[in-house]
Amino acid sequence: MNDKKNNLSQFQRALSQFRQNRWGMACLIVIGVFYGAALFADFLAPYAYDHEERTLSYAPPSKIHIRDKAGHMRLPFVYGLTFSFDQNHRRIYQEDPAQIYPLGFWAKGDGYKFLGIIPLQRHLFSVDAPGRVYLCGADSRGRDLYSRILYGGRISLSIGLLGVLISFSIGLLVGGVSGYYGGRVDQILMRLCEMFMLVPGFYLMLAFRSAVPDHFNSWQVYASVIIILSLIGWAGLARIIRGMSLSLSQRDYVLAAKTMGYSDLYIITRHVLPHTLSYSIVALMLSIPGYILGEAALSLIGLGIQDPIPSWGNLLSDAMAVAQIALHPWTLLPGVIIIMVAMSFNIVGDGLRDCLDPLIKDKP
Repeated sequence: MNDKKNNLSQFQRALSQFRQNRWGMACLIVIGVFYGAALFADFLAPYAYDHEERTLSYAPPSKIHIRDKAGHMRLPFVYGLTFSFDQNHRRIYQEDPAQIYPLGFWAKGDGYKFLGIIPLQRHLFSVDAPGRVYLCGADSRGRDLYSRILYGGRISLSIGLLGVLISFSIGLLVGGVSGYYGGRVDQILMRLCEMFMLVPGFYLMLAFRSAVPDHFNSWQVYASVIIILSLIGWAGLARIIRGMSLSLSQRDYVLAAKTMGYSDLYIITRHVLPHTLSYSIVALMLSIPGYILGEAALSLIGLGIQDPIPSWGNLLSDAMAVAQIALHPWTLLPGVIIIMVAMSFNIVGDGLRDCLDPLIKDKP
């Protein structure tokens, strides 16, 4: 057993240790579920993200029944909804026993392209029109919040992932070059990093966003938000990688590579930066929540992804007032999901840090 364990690489030993972290593995599964749900949102969502039913504004979450009012067993179904107004002109919804809509699986609904390629109309579940099934309630325009959360996950999760990948690529390259060359190159690059770090991140994000033209559509804004978040987060990583590269550049294998005539770019990318990956992987996992929250903040104040394209940030616009939360508490669900995802990434990052930290000895 010990011989087999000694034959494993440091990364393999770290993964083996991480698998024993129950909280870390559970949160990794949570992250995988959310990314999988976002990827297959077209199929999992009963409606398209922009499918409206204005007469059912702020309809409450649907109740799935298996017995009708007479007590007879039936396949899962939902009742139709009717509403009346109270003395404050607020809608009060009631179930109409005369309208029964069976819950159908592999049901036909709004058309879409599965994975952006295959045209389909089948959804995991739905009900026939004019019935509506709202697992998580409806928003102000009668759109299914559950469907919009799934589609919004595509925006928020992909922005977090793409933003952090671009940012970390910049940070690794700048930090590696700065630490490897030192001298004047180091001075110039570090002063540039300090310029970006001098301004608080949120204000720097607003400043960059103000430079984006107002006529951009949602997808152009999406690309702009990714670039903006990438430009904000790279400087801190670059300074840390620079410190690691300063010591790595004096190692024997780096000096040997210089003697053999390899190019500086080859040495940086093959002999310096790979030895910073243990820290970089942990930092990457811990940084993704910040990018998701950054997108949510921009979208919430109307500077990010715009309606009708959903993101977890702009979905929270319906929960901006305490009165709205009191009357329609399901509108706060996107915020709960953001917290869940952010905590999951942080727990996974902490678990990876414990496993990849070279100062922590292997457990017997």
